[in-house]
Amino acid sequence: MAKRILDCFASDFESFTKEDLLESIRKSEGRVIACETIGTVRPMLGDVTNAEFVSAMGADILLLNMFDVKNPVIQGLPDGKPEDTIRRLKQLTGRPIGINLEPVNAGAEGETDPLWKMSEGRRATLENARLACSMGVDMILLTGNPGMGVANEAIEETLKLYRENLGDKLILAAGKMHAAGVLKESAEQIITKEDVKRFRKAGADILLFPAPGTVPGITMESVRELVVCAHSLGALAITAIGTSQEGSDIQTIRQIALMCKMTGTDIHHLGDTGYTGMALPENIQAYSIAVRGVRHTYHRMAASTRR
Repeated sequence: MAKRILDCFASDFESFTKEDLLESIRKSEGRVIACETIGTVRPMLGDVTNAEFVSAMGADILLLNMFDVKNPVIQGLPDGKPEDTIRRLKQLTGRPIGINLEPVNAGAEGETDPLWKMSEGRRATLENARLACSMGVDMILLTGNPGMGVANEAIEETLKLYRENLGDKLILAAGKMHAAGVLKESAEQIITKEDVKRFRKAGADILLFPAPGTVPGITMESVRELVVCAHSLGALAITAIGTSQEGSDIQTIRQIALMCKMTGTDIHHLGDTGYTGMALPENIQAYSIAVRGVRHTYHRMAASTRR
């Protein structure tokens, strides 16, 4: 049986199957921290990847945004073969790694900041998902970056495709942190109970929702209803800060953390744009301490990747 993530070391994660990782998350009872990073921008510490930095601050799971499986770039990572990028990052961090893929068709992208401009290796195609799997990715999150025009219907159809072809190999997560360029799916319509049911039926192991207080109209009570729905269907839940509030003051981050805990979420997600590239390091630590205390926070921070 898998240990809870709180007690895991790098060697435990190396041997985990998909089901082991899901069980380990579930056993941790709402005390798992996932941090999103961008590898294509200059790392905050220059020659140390943002993924290593968030790991050092207490992240249990790493989520790579803007990661192009056809042209993998993680600035600060030692030189090596492109196809070994994920495995090399796992060696340096000792963490499970997921990536974002976006179900948006070529030419259908909405207007967005040049930072989020789509590339072929970030699209949620079956080819890209297979490449990610071969590179050692543990989880694919189907979601959308700002302005990309990712609709819930496209997420559902992609889930069906991935479940049929890769469902036994990868954790499939799905949801949106904000409207992602689809205005009719904004505020309380970002994701509904019906979306949760459809995503779960289509193959999602984990459902992602905006964290309370991060999107207009998204309250602790409304997210709790979605989390309860996901749990009733046997799925896990992620509450995500995807609105740059990962760069807010510590008092605000603690407030969001406790609201997320009260929703019943399984995984707490902090986004990648404190400035640009990762959450503020002090906020990762403060969030972690708020939901699991100093003992588990410092255990994750201190444990060597050689264990």
